[in-house]
Amino acid sequence: MERPQPRPVFFVSDGTGITAETLGNSVLTQFEGTFSKTRRPFIDTVEKAKTVVAEIRFQAQRTVEPVVFLTIMSRDIRSVFNDCPGIVLDLVEASLGTLEDRLGQQASRSLGKAHGIADSDIYRNRMAAVEFALEHDDGQSIKALGLADVILVGPSRVGKTPTGMYLAINYGIRAANYPLLDEDLASQQLPESLRPLSDKLFGLISSPRYLHQIRQERRPNSPYSSLEQCTFELGAATKLFESERIAFIDTTTKSIEEISTIILTTLGLNNSPEYIGASP
Repeated sequence: MERPQPRPVFFVSDGTGITAETLGNSVLTQFEGTFSKTRRPFIDTVEKAKTVVAEIRFQAQRTVEPVVFLTIMSRDIRSVFNDCPGIVLDLVEASLGTLEDRLGQQASRSLGKAHGIADSDIYRNRMAAVEFALEHDDGQSIKALGLADVILVGPSRVGKTPTGMYLAINYGIRAANYPLLDEDLASQQLPESLRPLSDKLFGLISSPRYLHQIRQERRPNSPYSSLEQCTFELGAATKLFESERIAFIDTTTKSIEEISTIILTTLGLNNSPEYIGASP
């Protein structure tokens, strides 16, 4: 049986495209099927918009109908997409129009103005958080673990690194991550460096079959990627989290946005100024 073609999805923005991608991906999680995703940031002229529309039109001719998520302020630039083939979802215009009606004033529609809200201190804090996450990725350094806002723990390849980076980039959260090794899981003891920091720990697990598939892509047909090994590690990690009263979640069916929100809420980090002022 022939597999259906992935549906092309375009995230088009006059800025970085992160907002379009985040909102668009949240919508797509509600639908079955596979998607081929493309981000087109900094589409801030009519000429650039026409180039993207031509690209979308090409995809529409050779595969299934594309989905297009737009976050563009300029009416002139956005109007180029009126003739764009596919399912075009304007994530800005509906919200601005509603607010203009209810507030009785016109939106400025200034290009990039949304990104000027955060002040330089917030930006610097986020960059410092990214540096912290990189330095403390995969247990590489323990010298400043006590300064972490959260320490993500769990077996290899359950999403610790991308979650930590997402928290750092979007919320200025200093996130370290630390892998649980076979000896930790077999002994049912936390690594010595983590024991004084149990209030900062948050566990990540997944389903054995999903972890097996992920590890197969990295080390095919190895003991590390075997279903038996994955089952052991996840079962032992769950038991350890429960015995140590460490909050944890199964990441198998959750987006990185969902995982991060659960972590922030569970650990009470969503009350910080960085979180409240975040505009991912």
